Amino acid sequence: MSENTPGDRYLEVIPIGGMGEIGKNMFAYRFENEIMVVDGGLAFPDAHMLGIDLLIPRIDYLQQHAAMIKGWILTHGHEDHIGALPYILPRLPKVPMYGARLTLGLLREKLSEFGIREQDVDLREVETDARLKIGKHFTVDLFRMTHSIPDNAGYVLHTPIGRVVHTGDFKLDERPTDGKPSELGKMTQAGEDGVLLLISDSTSAERPGFTPSEAEIAENLEAVIAQAKGRVFVTTFASHTHRIQNIIYAAEKHRRRVIMEGRSMIKYAQVAQSLGYVDLKDPLVTTDEMGDLQDSQVLFICTGSQGQPMSVLSRLAFGNHAKIALHPGDTVILSSNPIPGNEEAVNTVVNRLYEIGVDVFYPPTYKVHASGHASQEELKQVLSLSKPKYFLPWHGEPRHQINHARLAQAMPHPPKRTLIAKNGDVIRLTPDDFRVTGTVPAGAVYVDGLGVGDISDDIIQDRMAMSSDGVLILTAVLHPTPHVELISRGFVKSNRDLENSIRKVALEAVENGMREKRRLEDVRDDMYGAVRRFVRKVTGRNPVLIPLLVE
Repeated sequence: MSENTPGDRYLEVIPIGGMGEIGKNMFAYRFENEIMVVDGGLAFPDAHMLGIDLLIPRIDYLQQHAAMIKGWILTHGHEDHIGALPYILPRLPKVPMYGARLTLGLLREKLSEFGIREQDVDLREVETDARLKIGKHFTVDLFRMTHSIPDNAGYVLHTPIGRVVHTGDFKLDERPTDGKPSELGKMTQAGEDGVLLLISDSTSAERPGFTPSEAEIAENLEAVIAQAKGRVFVTTFASHTHRIQNIIYAAEKHRRRVIMEGRSMIKYAQVAQSLGYVDLKDPLVTTDEMGDLQDSQVLFICTGSQGQPMSVLSRLAFGNHAKIALHPGDTVILSSNPIPGNEEAVNTVVNRLYEIGVDVFYPPTYKVHASGHASQEELKQVLSLSKPKYFLPWHGEPRHQINHARLAQAMPHPPKRTLIAKNGDVIRLTPDDFRVTGTVPAGAVYVDGLGVGDISDDIIQDRMAMSSDGVLILTAVLHPTPHVELISRGFVKSNRDLENSIRKVALEAVENGMREKRRLEDVRDDMYGAVRRFVRKVTGRNPVLIPLLVE
């Protein structure tokens, strides 16, 4: 990053994650020698990231400047905003972390699963309209924004060089489940006083009109539940507290007992219920406690909205659940959209459900889901209220960001300048300047099982190669008589002639190298190159080739 000249004062806005992508949202703001951090989310792997469980942001920049971090803001409790924190917090100093009640409740549950004690972190509960002072240079005015989870906030960030408005994730729902609409007064006042920069949610920037209210989806879900004759299974995001509450209301209205299935679903529901965010007339029951309840008396809320192989819905679809089996007459509702990259997995589950003969309801064929993100008319309203000098579309892939930028430029009073940023960009903001001046390390850290960061892109490429062309392991035994052993996995079905030819090519390369008294490393490389060329010529394939020498 470039140094400032004497007399210059500027704010650096650094998206560490969540820019040009869906997920792993994380921001850093730096003014002089102070840094304020916002959120710390995870993302789910693309289909080509074989074996990877989660993606979390790289925090090299924060680790390098750890002494400058003065505070941390959490906007809400979705996984793409707090899910990486158990991996991140142990690597950074303990600083005040501010969040609303449900947000911190969900975070505490996650931290306890990782063995992180309450005294190891500094969690401070605040209301969604709180004013916070962080360090000398940052004052944060939170304001409530409706989303698909309670206690969701945007904020006005007051700095020595001007105001930044960050919407957080939002839609302007006029009929929210909890009866608490967006509080736009602080945004409006900031617009009157002067907003230097607006950072706004771009997820649904391609969608015209308004995002449907959660109340409309609740009515549609109830209509499906009302006409169902047998058991009802509903899957949605475990953290979609408003949706789950409405499903519970519908179940109770139609005299169905609610059964939670899936570890994350149960844990989220328990936290939300304990904090008063989920209301239940009757206690939740487990599958073992169903007793003699009739099919028409039960409703399952389960995991599996993204087609995850080990989720409850996937196991039901493929007949692998230990206690429950689907059958014709059941109703299954997928109350969610696939996250980009999960479409194929979800389609596979839906097709399997059809084959079983259950009644399946899913978007967009059926209106059983609405996004938690603002469509174009809501985005225009935010632009109109905040009247920003500069604009930074955030939370979306490039197509979402660019369409949001076009929307802003079409406003009657468009921003003076809009940037399409990437993770790691260092964006310098002054009253008269808005540009990228450098970069910091960014990207994803792979989480695979218990390993964090021990999987590189090279390993992912090896996994892809093994999955597409297989693997050949060649072991050349040099003494007493040179010979080559071959192990083939995922390459071709047993083919003795081909295998013998590969051994012959490998052995010739080894014997030539030994006659020439080449180094063992060179002999191994000769064998690798000869077999690679032969296999490619004969089969047109490029399996992963592992050459070994044994003296």
